[in-house]
Amino acid sequence: MVAPCLMGLEGLIGGELKRMDARDVAPENGRVFFSGDENILCRANLWTRYAERILIVVGSFEARTFDELFEGTKALEWERWIGKSDAFPVKGSSVSSKLFSVSDCQSIIKKAVVERLKTKYHVPWFEEVGYPRQIQFHIHKDVAYLMIDTSGNGLHKRGYRRNGVAAPIKETLAAALSDISFVKKDSVVYDPMCGSGTILIEAALKALNVAPGIKRSFSCEKWGIIPDTVWRDERERADSLIRRDAAFEGFGSDIDPAAVKTASENAFKAGVAKRIRFTTGDVADFRCDSGIVICNPPYGERLLTLAEAEKVYKTMGKVFPRRQGNSYTIITPDEDFERVFGRKADKRRKLYNGMIKCQAYMYFK
Repeated sequence: MVAPCLMGLEGLIGGELKRMDARDVAPENGRVFFSGDENILCRANLWTRYAERILIVVGSFEARTFDELFEGTKALEWERWIGKSDAFPVKGSSVSSKLFSVSDCQSIIKKAVVERLKTKYHVPWFEEVGYPRQIQFHIHKDVAYLMIDTSGNGLHKRGYRRNGVAAPIKETLAAALSDISFVKKDSVVYDPMCGSGTILIEAALKALNVAPGIKRSFSCEKWGIIPDTVWRDERERADSLIRRDAAFEGFGSDIDPAAVKTASENAFKAGVAKRIRFTTGDVADFRCDSGIVICNPPYGERLLTLAEAEKVYKTMGKVFPRRQGNSYTIITPDEDFERVFGRKADKRRKLYNGMIKCQAYMYFK
């Protein structure tokens, strides 16, 4: 199996997969390979906070020509996952490879899977009326990986953020910021530019040890291949591991009253509304005597002009003082952030917010 992810999160995913008892965990750029049984497949979908989805690797092989792509695909055991009435759409990508046309690769792979299934099911054509098995391919440096998506909707879609605001942060990245900020079950966490509340909600879910996927469904649940008892056991296990005695508290504020209302609604949907208080307020009025501050301030590429963004950074430098008991994690793509903020970070970590390369500036000394 493989878990694709935002660049910079591979190590975090590797760690959580090992804690799930997955085997052969091997992080690479933008993905983490691992192996395990049906329980691990279900557990990974339910529990990963940082991966984008969980894919079954059907096979991999060198493919420098369309003939090699066709024959390599046809040789794989697609019948193990696809029934004769199931739909099997194909999508994918190609990077730094001789086979650079994604549409042509898509067509070749589809034909090869059809030919393979014809020989196994002894039928001339396929209705494809069953629940889809989404085939994904990724060709990198002339090596093709053929996979089937088990998640359906991306795993960042926890099910609570039906309402959003401009320039939201992805749930997987928000969870990662909580991890690198060392949020624990008794932490007090602040976000003075909370937007739709995603950072605080993910911090609460982590502190309470709530499986992020516990309230949603997954594509492979509808395949009829994995026994319902496996899903039931894994969901019951996840419920039993919730830290109901956690003392976590979250405090969020935003200058936009509509954002505060949305954040409150999202926290309610996530089941953590009792743990987080949202209020309307300007970051200039922010005060924190002791706690963890995590924020994703507006910046020129998203909402504000560069000058406006730098004005916010200067304000943050004043209201985020160096103080024992406080830590600050601020994510931004602005390379001049430290200069404008007023001091060098104690640690920096490169992360991606979607396709935008950012830095998480961390202050804790």
